[in-house]
Amino acid sequence: MSALNLRLPESLHHQVRELAQRDKVSINQFVTLAVAEKVAALRTLDYIEGRGRQGSRAQFDHVLQKIAEADLDPAPEDRLPEGAAIEAS
Repeated sequence: MSALNLRLPESLHHQVRELAQRDKVSINQFVTLAVAEKVAALRTLDYIEGRGRQGSRAQFDHVLQKIAEADLDPAPEDRLPEGAAIEAS
């Protein structure tokens, strides 16, 4: 494990201390978890962007067209209950 000397503005340090106390963890554990969450979020974004670059808009449109051409009724479990209202967003 490595050590990291971190300088924080006093106001941020105070908030971190309060939140760590509220979660009943040390400031070190709190910061470690926060960094891990940020790393996971950025890695996930990189993964999703990479997968998106592998896709093809033409293939996507082709699949949607096949669905439209099939003109199938939804499965019974996918239907809304009788009398259910659909809200417009």
